[in-house]
Formats: sequence, C-alpha cells, structure tokens
Amino acid sequence: MKTVKSPVHFRSLSALHEAMGQSSPLHPLMSVINYGDAVFDPKDFENGIKLDFYKISFKTKFNGKIRYGQGYYDFEEGGMSFVSPGQILKMNEEEADYSGMSLHIHPDFLQPYSLIQKIKKYGFFSYSAAEALYLSEKEKRTVLSIFDNIQGELNERIDQFSQDVIISQIELLLTYSNRFYNRQFITRKAVNNDLVSRMEKILDDYFNDEKSLQGLPTVEYLASELNLTARYLSDMLRQHTGQNAQHHIHDKLIEKAKEYLSNEQFSVSETAYQLGFEHSQSFSKFFKKKTELTPNEFKQSFQK
Repeated sequence: MKTVKSPVHFRSLSALHEAMGQSSPLHPLMSVINYGDAVFDPKDFENGIKLDFYKISFKTKFNGKIRYGQGYYDFEEGGMSFVSPGQILKMNEEEADYSGMSLHIHPDFLQPYSLIQKIKKYGFFSYSAAEALYLSEKEKRTVLSIFDNIQGELNERIDQFSQDVIISQIELLLTYSNRFYNRQFITRKAVNNDLVSRMEKILDDYFNDEKSLQGLPTVEYLASELNLTARYLSDMLRQHTGQNAQHHIHDKLIEKAKEYLSNEQFSVSETAYQLGFEHSQSFSKFFKKKTELTPNEFKQSFQK
C-alpha cells in the first residue's frame, strides 16, 4: 500500500525561517519574509505545509495564470492571500515564480488585544488560495507601505510600544484588505454573474429532481457544489445581489411553492411535502412570512 505523506508542519516562526533559508525572526511571534531572499526547494514541500500561525502573503508579480474559482485569469498587478492557523497549503506551478513579502503572525502575539477575536471575523481568512485578492497598482503601493512599516518596526529596538505599533499596522492592513475585497466583488461582475447563474441552476436542479424531499438545501451544500466556502459565497452574493445565500435559497423555495400552489393538482399539504417540510403548518408560516399571504390565500387567487 502506498504511504500518504503528511504536509510539513511548522509550529514556530523560527522553523519556517530556517526552512526558507532565512535567519531567525527578530520577534518569536511576528516576522516578515521577502520572497526574493528565500532559498528553498519546492519539492521539499510537495505534500503541502501546515502553519500554526496566520500568514498574509503579498505578491507583487506573478509569472503565469492564477486560479480563481472555477477558471484561470491572467493578472500581473499583484495580489494577496490569507491563511489561518491549521490550514494546509500546496505550492502550484503557477505560483512558483513570484516576488513579494509574507507576514506571519502567531496567535499569541494578538492575545492581549481585541484583534485576537476580530481577525476571525474577516471572511478572506477562510477563502481558498483560488480566491486571492487582486490589487491595482495604487492598492499595491498602499499594502507595500504597511509591510515596510511593520518590517521597519521589527528592525528597530523592541520596546514597550513596539507591539502596539505593529498591532495597529496589522489592523490597518486588514481594514484595507476588507475594502479591496469588497471592491473586487463589485468589479469582477463577469465572474460573479457566472457564479450566480450556476447557483441558480443548482437550486433549480435540486427542487426539480425532488431532492427537496430530503429538506431544504443548505448554504454549505451550495458552496460545496460551487467549490467555494460558505462565507465567501454569501459575501459575494451580498455584494453582487444585496442578498446572502440563505435569502437566495428562500427565494427559490417560494418560487417553487407558488408553482405548486398555482397547480390545482397540489394541495397545500402536498406542496409542503414536495418542498421537504415535515408539517404543513411550518410551511404555511414560512410562506406567509415571505409573501404576506397564506398558501390558501395565494391558491384561492387563481380560482377567481
């Protein structure tokens, strides 16, 4: 039987620096690595790497194409990716030739600050590498200046204010990143339109193939069918359509319910059953909440 090799697990920043051919980090819980100075053999990490700390990568240029969702897109203006502790990364050939910097933050560095909780709420830390943040030239300069500020602070003598200054710079970086992600959702309309269309087809197929008898589709189900995370899907939909994924599921459910109710062959209870509701009362309550009509009132409107 073939042995499945595990990813290389880096429990400390010092271990990562050593593997990248770098000197020990200036701070045990915070470091910056310049990709241009890194020396390593990608084959050593062909099974992936696993980090016990946050990693924010800023790539100033790429050589080749970058995977985004289900497709590949040329993008040479630079980009960012965000990784949480415990996630597994794999190096792709598309990313083998690039320049830029990588910021590493151990969770213990954030412990005295509210950022320890706030950082978990940024959706882009749960995105896959295929959902990188693409930067314009102006945005790239903004991000680079923050990386330089953090590196400059680390190069100075560490004092009682160093951690406060670095934390403020990390918060600034995350705030800008959040703004840039929202801009990306808006500007990449062609990609988003395709995702919305595919999501609509998935929902149509779900209800038409009687999968609805198993219950309502979940956001997680939709996201997995689209090869996205649930949070990314809802974020994209909210920016693109003004509604999150759950709202889209409910809208499709009401649309299908009206289709059944307008047909004389289906009673309210039969419609509830077809849509996966165990009790018709639950369906009636849901339908009235969404339409301000009971199912019977809606059904009677077709009999006048």
